[in-house]
Amino acid sequence: MKAITLPLLLSLLLMQAVTERALTPLLDFAGPAAAEQWQAVNDGVMGGVSDGRFRLTADKTLEFFGTLSLENNGGFASVRTTPTALGITAGDTLVVRVKGDGREYVLNIYTKSRRMAFSYRAPLPTVQDQWTEVEIPLADLIPTAFGRRVQGMGPVEPDQVNGLGFMLSDKQPGRFRMQVEWVKVIRAKK
Repeated sequence: MKAITLPLLLSLLLMQAVTERALTPLLDFAGPAAAEQWQAVNDGVMGGVSDGRFRLTADKTLEFFGTLSLENNGGFASVRTTPTALGITAGDTLVVRVKGDGREYVLNIYTKSRRMAFSYRAPLPTVQDQWTEVEIPLADLIPTAFGRRVQGMGPVEPDQVNGLGFMLSDKQPGRFRMQVEWVKVIRAKK
């Protein structure tokens, strides 16, 4: 019987860790009804002129695209789900499969008690023209209002979450494009 080498042992352990990391689907973009769950919200709500849109592609992805403008004190474009329960729980980690243009987007999580312009957020970096999977633990989400951190707010309460969205607000005017293949969750170990 041959001895197991250290590299082989490490490979087997890594494969086991990846296998144990079960991903539960949260959002995908298959089927015509998927488009009805989304809406665009841009800086026009406060006088800006950014143009952010979305569409479902033939490859069953959500494409978020448009032009970011800083004119008229603008500077953001976003898409978000209509209010819907996501079924996440404390300790979960969101995983977003995304392909972009190299810009840093934002993942927003909305709650039932959300006030105007309030969300919990995390950075969503993209690599130009490459699919990547970005892991975002719920515990890492930052409470924000109007793009600024809100002090004194506790962590997101998963049972209050009723929406998710993507935003670009990097202060770099110009065209943008990002695709999302899916959003899944790594469930917290009980």
